[in-house]
Amino acid sequence: MRKTWAQKRDSSRTPEVEIIEKPMAGLAPGSKLLISTPQEFDDYIRTIPAGSSTSISEIRAELAKRHGADVTCALTAGIFLRILAEAAYEDMLAGKPVADITPFWRAIDLKSKTAAKLTFGTEFLTKMRVSEGLEP
Repeated sequence: MRKTWAQKRDSSRTPEVEIIEKPMAGLAPGSKLLISTPQEFDDYIRTIPAGSSTSISEIRAELAKRHGADVTCALTAGIFLRILAEAAYEDMLAGKPVADITPFWRAIDLKSKTAAKLTFGTEFLTKMRVSEGLEP
């Protein structure tokens, strides 16, 4: 049976820092690459105050710094951000108040690839950004 978005978000994985052995995605051998988790992204996004936003690049940089890594994996970061958005939307549809879901709209730009992949479209994302005074 396929996992729900919430199950993917709530996995028990832990962040890992890997040492890159060969050049990869612009990283030199010996670079430290953080493979974060959906839960770590969730925790971080929940600290973004209402009416504020951040970029996935800023989140990646902050998480890498926290773990003593050079960079956070861009591929998994995008995947985790989508997991959080989809799980939050599922939670809302299940009756959870918007105030209790992960405020993913504070970290997803409407013009991003992540926004374009959302199964529920961008209408809710736009609505929430506008409601907090963020640029749509």
